[in-house]
Amino acid sequence: MVSAQHEKEREYFMKLTYGVNDKPAFPQLIVYAFQQVLAIMAATITVPMVVGNGMSTAAALFGAGLGTLTYVLFTKKKSPVFLGSSFAFIGSMTAAFAGAVSLQAGYAGLIIGAIFAGLVYVVLAIAVKASGTGWIDRLMPAVVIGPTVSIIGLSLAGSAISNLQVSSATGAQTNIAILCGIIALFATMLASTYGNSHIRMIPFIIGILCGYAVALIFTLIGNSTGNADLQIISFQSFQALSEGGITLKTFLQVPDFTFLTAAQGFSQIDAEYLGVLFMAYVPVAFVVFAEHIADHKNISSIIDADLLKDPGLDHTLLGDGIGSMVGAFFGGCPNTTYGESIACVAITRNASTATIIAAAVECIILSFFSPIVAFISSIPSCVMGGVCMALYGFIAVSGLKMIQNVDLEEGRNLFVVSVILIAGIGGLSLNFSHVTLTAVATALILGIVVNKMLGAPKKN
Repeated sequence: MVSAQHEKEREYFMKLTYGVNDKPAFPQLIVYAFQQVLAIMAATITVPMVVGNGMSTAAALFGAGLGTLTYVLFTKKKSPVFLGSSFAFIGSMTAAFAGAVSLQAGYAGLIIGAIFAGLVYVVLAIAVKASGTGWIDRLMPAVVIGPTVSIIGLSLAGSAISNLQVSSATGAQTNIAILCGIIALFATMLASTYGNSHIRMIPFIIGILCGYAVALIFTLIGNSTGNADLQIISFQSFQALSEGGITLKTFLQVPDFTFLTAAQGFSQIDAEYLGVLFMAYVPVAFVVFAEHIADHKNISSIIDADLLKDPGLDHTLLGDGIGSMVGAFFGGCPNTTYGESIACVAITRNASTATIIAAAVECIILSFFSPIVAFISSIPSCVMGGVCMALYGFIAVSGLKMIQNVDLEEGRNLFVVSVILIAGIGGLSLNFSHVTLTAVATALILGIVVNKMLGAPKKN
């Protein structure tokens, strides 16, 4: 017998506090939007850091914000998802620099490659517009798409745990780092579960601030005593900011936009290099297409509205594709819908598109303010790792919810779910020259094949 209190709590967590069309009051909107910024920040600035070659994290942040606004425009403000730098294109971006005759040509290649990838989405959008979306439900029913969404979260588990254990100051694995991350996780969960109506809307801000505060205390003690095990926060971002003295540039700085450097390299582009870019970007765009569908199936289940029908998959594809072009023009990184953003919507029950728009605007504004970028960059990886345990876990659970009505007593369904989960969690990926078929995409394709091969369930 389900207790009245349990039923009340279940109803609360299933109900959205802010629907897609709702708009929080302005002060709350600014705070809720900043929470989205914190949720996507680490991954968005990590991509240019990994690719290197002088890419600007501030420009990537600006590009993500402008790309998100483009996406919101194409989706008619019906899809509350933030677009950030895509990890799937890291290999493509690296290939763009490796095959270029100069650094400037490499930056030009980033823009041209993103255009190639974006055009794939445009072509797919046209095809979807002509054929409809019925084939997607037949090709990827709940038994396929549910476990695929789950492995999007589960495949990130290793990243969350590795970040949780590492000190940003020393790079060493320490128990103190784990403690700071766990405190951030516990604070997030307690704020979301037991906080008042306002606190429940900002659990990630609460969690990150609590984790940062504890890490700061340990770091100050460690610095004063010379104990490296207690040093958690790296202040390098602030030190780099203050080099050369305090000037206006210390506080306000125009990001190093990709197109500024690329302008000097377009004349060095030849047919051979265009071929390299085409092969590096286009196949990956088809891979990300599968993840695009999974993400939109996931957010659709959260807001209880089928985004593949309204505004339509053609609109979400155009928003994602054109948003990637815009993002790469300024920041060099093609964008993609972020699972962290979707999980943030699920946990806070805030599906307001106005919040996503405000978050995009904040990213654009913050990219010009060096101290704020420096502060966000100084958030310890262990603190973000702790918070991401909740974020990634919610993605995994939302996928499992999609298969709650699937008959797992049926052998064929068990095979489909099992193959997807094991292939995805096990990290089964395929490499073709510059193209890597990610574990998520490989698992999804394998699940589709198994589902079709075994055919419809037998009727009694």
